[in-house]
Amino acid sequence: MPLPSVTVVGGGVAGIAAATALADSGHHVHLIERRPYLGGRASSYEHPVTAEVIDNCQHLLFGCCTNLLDLYSRIGVLDKLRWFDEINMLEPGGRISILHPSPLPAPLHASMAFLRAHAFSTADKLAIARGLSAFTIGLPTETEEDFAHWLVRHKQTPNAIRRFWGPVLYAALNEELDRTSVYYAAKVCRELFLRSPESGRMAIPSVPLSDLYGQAMQALHARGAEVLLRSNVTQIAWNGASQQWSVQTETDRIHSHAVILALSFEAMAKLLPALPDAAGKEALAARLAQFTHAPIAAVHLWFDREITPLPHASLLDTTVQWLFNKSKLQPQRHTREGHYIELVISALRSVIPMQRQQLIDLALRELTLFFPAVREAKLLKATVTKEARATFSVLPKIDSIRSTAQSPWHNIFLAGDWTATGWPATMEGAARSGYLAAEALTGQSFLQPDLPARGLMRLFP
Repeated sequence: MPLPSVTVVGGGVAGIAAATALADSGHHVHLIERRPYLGGRASSYEHPVTAEVIDNCQHLLFGCCTNLLDLYSRIGVLDKLRWFDEINMLEPGGRISILHPSPLPAPLHASMAFLRAHAFSTADKLAIARGLSAFTIGLPTETEEDFAHWLVRHKQTPNAIRRFWGPVLYAALNEELDRTSVYYAAKVCRELFLRSPESGRMAIPSVPLSDLYGQAMQALHARGAEVLLRSNVTQIAWNGASQQWSVQTETDRIHSHAVILALSFEAMAKLLPALPDAAGKEALAARLAQFTHAPIAAVHLWFDREITPLPHASLLDTTVQWLFNKSKLQPQRHTREGHYIELVISALRSVIPMQRQQLIDLALRELTLFFPAVREAKLLKATVTKEARATFSVLPKIDSIRSTAQSPWHNIFLAGDWTATGWPATMEGAARSGYLAAEALTGQSFLQPDLPARGLMRLFP
């Protein structure tokens, strides 16, 4: 008997993961995406004014992202990642502290770098060590408490909050500390700093995101899958005669035994009226209505000269939080005019209403605090990208409204980073959701195991 045919709606990371896993296991897959490209929010485009290809926002991954790395292996883009063992932390004035692992066993492998870090006083270091040690033996039970209150309760110094907890969690969770789940803050810190040196290794794509996920199109075609771009689903109906689902777009009707809806929470909410009534549909709508968004902004600058040789850096005590040296990170830019720097501001809702030139001026003022070369450099061009709905907010007790892969409809399954993956709003969470939906459909195993704990961390769950 042939394996069931599957229609995957949504060509973001979740949809790509589900479609690729199912195609690998022999299913006939249709992937439908309303945009003209795959990758969803992880995408890039040619900016009309600068004539430069820019990402909608910078994306990172870490060694602990085992399912995302498995997906990259499936679509053949592992060689498009640049790996780093260190995090560069810059203070105004240019002094640098580098966090990197040592030969000490986990969870002590990062301790030597913390002890040498100029950015933190002795009181800061003791506070950070006390805070991280609370996550050594396991993750806390989720409560209504937000992480800002947790930090106060665990006697973290203002400098430790401003220079360590804030930058790390803004980058990983894209939310302000007083709106952040303690459980997910703990999970991030445990994976990045405690579990193993491999878990905390950072990778940055060396190509624009649309090049990275564009490879998925070729990979899916090679597996016999069919991909429909620029296609918007208008209705999903059950055909009792054929015992199949009918997925209607503006131009096509696709019949399949099963459907995976790999959508953002807001897109899923918009699609609900196009689905038949079923027990649990209203409850799903109510859960979706409780999600909220967190924003990301980025300032893209092209200078006439190199302002720093650093490939990346966490910028301390400023509105701009992270610097990514795209001229260093992306080999195809090495011979191009202009030295391209991307500056990222995560979670701060106050910057979203700011005008383009206001953000550019702010970024230039703050860059001069770290890199004197900016004063002499000529700015060739600049632009700003803002995504007010970049991620869902990882609020306290967020898991109470996250859905499993099972839906109210027979043989329709849910995916997307907002579903119950055990991870926050990340590409890893999206990849996990796609694999979990494929597992729910087939009963096969696709989810990859976590990296094993190392050193003394093997003694703890």
